[in-house]
Amino acid sequence: MPDNSGNRKEVKRYGDLLPAMGCILISEPFMHDFYFRRSVVLLADHSHEGTFGLIINKPVDLMFNDIIKGFPQYNGKLYLGGPVKTSNLYFIHTLGDQIEGSTKIIDGLYWGGDVEAVKEMLTINQLNNQNIRFFIGYAGWVSKQLDRELDENSWVVADSDAATLLNTDPDVLWRHSVKSLGKQFAMWANYPIDPLMN
Repeated sequence: MPDNSGNRKEVKRYGDLLPAMGCILISEPFMHDFYFRRSVVLLADHSHEGTFGLIINKPVDLMFNDIIKGFPQYNGKLYLGGPVKTSNLYFIHTLGDQIEGSTKIIDGLYWGGDVEAVKEMLTINQLNNQNIRFFIGYAGWVSKQLDRELDENSWVVADSDAATLLNTDPDVLWRHSVKSLGKQFAMWANYPIDPLMN
């Protein structure tokens, strides 16, 4: 943003990575938004047109088949992917070409694909918490919106891997992700959710 002298005013961001497909966004500890408080968002698409991601550490309390109709029985968790289109179902998985039309996000992790193939695999019990994760809604940013939030230090961009994202307990994933950022962010992991309670 230019200042009155015409010089560019530099905003110091947390971290050095830029957002890209396969990166995660880690929310700063005092974000109070219902969806994004202490959230970890996996970016499945990022371009000059906008950003699409899924909050991966917010399971809902209801059973999958109580909310999602027209699907075979599935005993895994359902996650709140974000505030946009919460009536829609999204999924990430480790199955690659076994689900036609899926898109690779990072090594060993894909999103989307043929829903009918997913239903068939559910029917024959080929899917479980370790190889697929279902979400209602997604997190979306229009062009430049995420850049502004990064300039405001609302998020840190970080790398991750499929095993960490799928196998870490959602209740500790935010804290685990913060710790992976290094000493600069060590204090974040110990901040109380409500600073007034400290």
